[in-house]
Amino acid sequence: MSIGKIWVLAEFAEAKPTTTTLELISAASTFADTVEAFAWGEGVAQYQDALGAFGVSKLYDIGSLAGSLPGPKVAAAMAEEMSGNTPPDAIFFAASYDGRDAAARLSARLSVGVITNVVNLVSDGPGLSAEHAIFGGEVIVTSKFEGSGPQIFVIRAKSFAPEATRSASCEVVSAKVADLGPTDGAKVTASHAEERSGPKLDEAPVVVSGGRGLGQPDKYQLVEELATLLNGAPGASRAIVDAGWVPYSYQVGQTGKTVKPNLYITVGISGATQHMVGMKGSKNIVAINKDKEAPIFQVCDFGIVGDASKIVPKLIEAIKTR
Repeated sequence: MSIGKIWVLAEFAEAKPTTTTLELISAASTFADTVEAFAWGEGVAQYQDALGAFGVSKLYDIGSLAGSLPGPKVAAAMAEEMSGNTPPDAIFFAASYDGRDAAARLSARLSVGVITNVVNLVSDGPGLSAEHAIFGGEVIVTSKFEGSGPQIFVIRAKSFAPEATRSASCEVVSAKVADLGPTDGAKVTASHAEERSGPKLDEAPVVVSGGRGLGQPDKYQLVEELATLLNGAPGASRAIVDAGWVPYSYQVGQTGKTVKPNLYITVGISGATQHMVGMKGSKNIVAINKDKEAPIFQVCDFGIVGDASKIVPKLIEAIKTR
């Protein structure tokens, strides 16, 4: 049974919709007859064709935030649009900072529940059931809403493929945002973008991640060099992020980024549950670890038992000679 209407909070980066946004819109298009999106920022209308290609028929433009946090205005705009109109059957938010914040604020405004950490959705009569991965993805549990009101889902990246399954003529309309009072009290005073070279970690076709098995912080440069040679992105386990070897933005795992590259190489990573949640969907996994009993060898396609600080330099040398 098809769902009538789904809303998606669209986020943008580097002058285009984020990959996760397109994943959510693709999923919404497979479940609902009508897909509509909300977005904020300067020049939202320029994205109508990009979103329409994935099935969005209406784009609500919240406008410039003028230094405000997105969450309060997104929640207010969605609640205002529902007032006096037929609400959507479901609303999809990405598990990003802004997506989680907006979902929580909307949940409070509407006095309805919110289901988070979703890795898959299944049509369940007039609504949707959500699936969640636990124990490192070894077990999938299901949850669903009871009662009335729009179903609010916060969905992890890489849970769906970004596929333009259908196209629509996308209309752009202005979203109304009432005076928020103290709710809109927090202001952004400065923004800083972390410098990087090469592809983004969560979009790279090749990811090389390092862990505590490297032995010492300066050995992480081997991970970065190997990633560069393979036109990929460097990643890291939580252990070395917590130890201060690399920034948090490098972390792969349940509390970091979810990646799904064609090739994922782990260097000195044992395979803790929280790490495997973030990379288990990779198409090909290569593991390098001196402990032959390490859990990572249970999920990898190709394993190398040995000292990563000795193996990786030889691998780098072999690639350079080709």
